[in-house]
Amino acid sequence: MQKIDLPDNVKQILAALKDAGYEGYVVGGCVRDSLLNRQPDDWDITTNAKPLQIKELFKRTVDTGIQHGTVTVLCGNDTYEVTTYRIDGEYEDNRHPKKVEFTADLIEDLKRRDFTINAMAYNDTEGLIDEFDGIGDLNAGIIRCVGDPRERFNEDALRIMRAVRFSAQLGYAIEKNTLSAIKELSPNLRNISAERINTELTKLIVSPNPGHIRIMYETGICDIILPELSEVMNLEQNNPHHCYSVGEHIIKSVEAIEPDRALRYAMLFHDLGKKDTRTTDEDGIDHFRGHVQLSAQMAVDIAHRLKFDNATISKVKKLVAYHDVKIELRPKYVRRMMNRLGSDDFADLLKVKQADMEAQSDYKRKEKQREIDELKALYEQIIKDGDCVKTSDLAINGKDLIDMGVNQGPEIGSILNRLLEKVMDDPALNTKEKLTELLDEIL
Repeated sequence: MQKIDLPDNVKQILAALKDAGYEGYVVGGCVRDSLLNRQPDDWDITTNAKPLQIKELFKRTVDTGIQHGTVTVLCGNDTYEVTTYRIDGEYEDNRHPKKVEFTADLIEDLKRRDFTINAMAYNDTEGLIDEFDGIGDLNAGIIRCVGDPRERFNEDALRIMRAVRFSAQLGYAIEKNTLSAIKELSPNLRNISAERINTELTKLIVSPNPGHIRIMYETGICDIILPELSEVMNLEQNNPHHCYSVGEHIIKSVEAIEPDRALRYAMLFHDLGKKDTRTTDEDGIDHFRGHVQLSAQMAVDIAHRLKFDNATISKVKKLVAYHDVKIELRPKYVRRMMNRLGSDDFADLLKVKQADMEAQSDYKRKEKQREIDELKALYEQIIKDGDCVKTSDLAINGKDLIDMGVNQGPEIGSILNRLLEKVMDDPALNTKEKLTELLDEIL
């Protein structure tokens, strides 16, 4: 019998249900992850006990979604969702059922779930309940809908995104009937909120296989949620620096950078402006002058549309806007760019430049790599030396200026910035004595 190592709190909840005469199983993602030898993020429990019966059994509960049969049971600092077996009624908006009906049959509950790998249940007494061969699909590396995929996707269009997301996270193929239904019904994603799309897209893009963005394009998902990418997928770049279409270059650059949300979105958006800035010279060479600025604005527009948080929007915009800027290989210019971007974001910009280069042709590859390496070495030396790159690093501050007789207000900030300009050119000036001398000159 398949054995899953359950946490003690989960065992206690299942035991309490059993002792009271009810059935109880862990279900869904926690079963899938356990079978894959992964640590589940949470443990969901399903039972034939009704919500009020669940509440009677446990001292500390929260009515999380009691109308849909879900009660959250609190055990110490941990929480566990316990949900009554149910059958979903008709779906009215490609997302939510009009009503749910409780059932005493576990299999009926499992039938309503999205994919076979998420439709397994388990307890220590009966072992694995796998009516739809989820274990077979796990072993084969397949994402397959439970039952008719058209029904599953018509019920909840977000499952379309979830299918591609799971394929990216697990490195699985999507079963052909499931894939066909995705292509047919992807327009239904228009009925899904931007926040939900954002969540699934982010999980996909930070997954081990972000190249599954191609599946989004091939199935028409991009046409609905990210048409800007669809428009450049096959846009050729007749330029010695490139060997891929714009879209393929973008995807390869996403694959080339670490799985950080802002970094990968920066790569996803960094060349979207090429479609509207492409020109071809008399030698047949394509140029994309101005694409950086346009891409940065498009990144902001898309991020707002998908309801990104402001911090992510700001960072992604910054990285896109500077991804193609040439930085002179001298310490003072690196310090100035660090001042403009912030030290951490400058380090991330170097990662963006590296990923961008790795997704290009081999043309001048050695020179480009040497330049990035030298920029990185200069940056690391500046950090090691503790060079001043922002006004708060100066050896004097606003209070010092006031004590020296400078009027409070905008003048203080202006003077500190002028002192910083001097210090970024020559770090040796960053002493109180020397800055005081400079202040006398400025005043």
